[in-house]
Amino acid sequence: MYRILIFGNSGSGKTTLANKLAKDLSIPILDLDTIVWQPNQIAIRRPQEDIVNDLQNFIDHNISWVIEGCYSTLIQVALQFATEVYFLNPGISKCVENNRHRPWEAHKFPSIQAQAETFEFLQNWIQQYKEHDDEFSYSSHRSLFDQYNGRKYELTD
Repeated sequence: MYRILIFGNSGSGKTTLANKLAKDLSIPILDLDTIVWQPNQIAIRRPQEDIVNDLQNFIDHNISWVIEGCYSTLIQVALQFATEVYFLNPGISKCVENNRHRPWEAHKFPSIQAQAETFEFLQNWIQQYKEHDDEFSYSSHRSLFDQYNGRKYELTD
């Protein structure tokens, strides 16, 4: 049984690693963005209760899984079920560079243009990772990683 939880800054490589592990292990993957935001309306967050219910449903109905995202409140829910965690922490400059080369995420954006319209906002947001004091912050991710007592990996490159 694999229950892999991957978290870190936007652009840290979460989706890339999650897709590789899910493919290699033939297990389902959940990108938390897909349950947090209204479909095709990335700027409108769904009610927290609905999000947590969808997360718990995914966990309950899959023996093995990969879950990836940057939402500490949701990572905390999944952490108790995880068999291993990955904290992706390659540094701000690498995250910014990765964001520049981000392919179109059709499951999040209705068009390449719609994704491109978020580029500058996301670049700025990525650069503020260590300054945030919310569920998306370095400090919240560090705390989750440090408190986890199971198999864990911090990837810095």
